[in-house]
Amino acid sequence: MSTKDNKGTAMITGASSGIGAVYADRLAGQGYDLVLVARRADRLQDLAERLQYAYGRKVKVIAADLADDADLRRVEQAVATDENVTLLVNNAGLGGQQVVATADADAAERMIRVNVVALTRLTRAVLPVLLKRNRGAIINIASVVAYSTAVGGIYSGTKAYVVNFSEALQREIAGTEVRVQVVLPGPIRTEFWELAGVDLDALNQDWVMTADDLVDAALAGLAQGETVTAPGLADPAGLDAYLGARDSFYGSLIAGKPAPRYAV
Repeated sequence: MSTKDNKGTAMITGASSGIGAVYADRLAGQGYDLVLVARRADRLQDLAERLQYAYGRKVKVIAADLADDADLRRVEQAVATDENVTLLVNNAGLGGQQVVATADADAAERMIRVNVVALTRLTRAVLPVLLKRNRGAIINIASVVAYSTAVGGIYSGTKAYVVNFSEALQREIAGTEVRVQVVLPGPIRTEFWELAGVDLDALNQDWVMTADDLVDAALAGLAQGETVTAPGLADPAGLDAYLGARDSFYGSLIAGKPAPRYAV
């Protein structure tokens, strides 16, 4: 059993396997009680029992499909009314490389609801609790494809939203003790890929990271004060250069008149 002081409660979505399950293990080991959210109640219960035995923490499970409006609002209410929550990990996500012209419209909407709508609503729900206490953090799991349009535009578009949303939110709450972190995984060896219909073994295996390594690196980045954490990036100066160039480019887009090339 852990002897660490209780750090409050961490709510983790998509917690039944993969990245979410590793976050649950690591955070329980750090002294957090847990609220685990996912669709598969049997897996959640098994994980909860293992973590309770290993770390002696309180673990609550909420079986919910975040693409379902009623389920999402139920989880939203749970996080908004739990005064003990100090950490939200928005890990739940749906993937795929569908191109827009042939994508199933309902599947695309489901992806957007989980990757964008649920993440936004849960963040909005927990933020007043954290700001009132002036303590805590929100971790949003995005993807390296947020910076690429070479992979399905629907999925990469949702992850680009997560990055912009997270960075902007951190600026909004600057000066408080509440932190926002966005994590940029590359290919991670989890069942996510099978569910997305992608053969992970067909990728360059030098690109593939384990969920354990990803989460350990992400938590190290959080401890180091990073807003954007890219565990696969060897030289952080590259990210700083990219973000600086992006901000400079944004400034160059604004003018009182159209550029000369658009003159009639």
